[in-house]
Amino acid sequence: MKLGLGTAALGRPQYINVRTETCDNSDLTEFKKQSFAVLEAAYKSGIRYFDTAPGYGLAEELVLEWLQTKNDSTIEIATKWGYTYTANFDANATVHEVKEHSIQKLNEQWNFSKQLLPYLKVYQIHSATLETGVLENKAVLEQLAILKKTHNLNIGLTTTGTNQVEVIKKALEVLVDGAFLFDVFQVTYNFLEQSLQEITTELNRKNKTIVIKEALANGRIFRNSKYPHYHALYAVLEELSKKYLVGVDAVSLKYCEQTIPNSMVLSGASSIHQLQENVKLNNFSLAKEDIETLNSFKKSPDFYWSERKKLHWN
Repeated sequence: MKLGLGTAALGRPQYINVRTETCDNSDLTEFKKQSFAVLEAAYKSGIRYFDTAPGYGLAEELVLEWLQTKNDSTIEIATKWGYTYTANFDANATVHEVKEHSIQKLNEQWNFSKQLLPYLKVYQIHSATLETGVLENKAVLEQLAILKKTHNLNIGLTTTGTNQVEVIKKALEVLVDGAFLFDVFQVTYNFLEQSLQEITTELNRKNKTIVIKEALANGRIFRNSKYPHYHALYAVLEELSKKYLVGVDAVSLKYCEQTIPNSMVLSGASSIHQLQENVKLNNFSLAKEDIETLNSFKKSPDFYWSERKKLHWN
């Protein structure tokens, strides 16, 4: 299955989104139980790739707890380092996470993440940017190379922001002891933010793994009166939804899978119902003309990311 499960919305009661329905996540015990059930439902639906991070609140601990109920070597876990969750499950928190790309943070977070072994296959820099200097930090890069060799890991990074392609290009050149360090690139991609297409050929040529995140544009693919400039897009998505008898989420995920071949697409489902709807991407293929129509909704990275910055945690 080309669908994986991202756990950002399973470990934190609040997440960046524009969906309008509200849910009460104040009961942490109930919240954990629900998240655990989504992990199990994903497994039962055939998903074997699970992406997590210490910056996702309880997610890493939850995945670790869930793994203890499994004995299946086909499960692959990807986790990250570089963000600390700071909201402490407070619905009114103003700061939810803090980024730090230091060797100290890497060692501190690895100390917990290593418990995910032997299921842990991918270890990533969480939201690598040029600004933090992480791709030039010798101590960090050397330590990642040691972890790669010692534990047979794939080393990756996730990208966010207007210069995703620039970050990927720089990472592709990173060598440690004469060997290229990065194997996996987890990138924001959807029919609004298509910049990944500029570098897909090169990533494939170099045999790198591409993982797609935010395929639903943080909920902006769903009809919303706050976004009148997407009226034509909503109409097309709803038409395709009827044509293929699936939700617009499955259409959006399928678009990513078909336009970036050999990629892993992450579902960000926070409920079993959302997951079941997402998994329907396996039931159909988009026609060439449908993909061309969706391609036409491309926005500039500057526009896309400035709009995303205005989204709230909810």
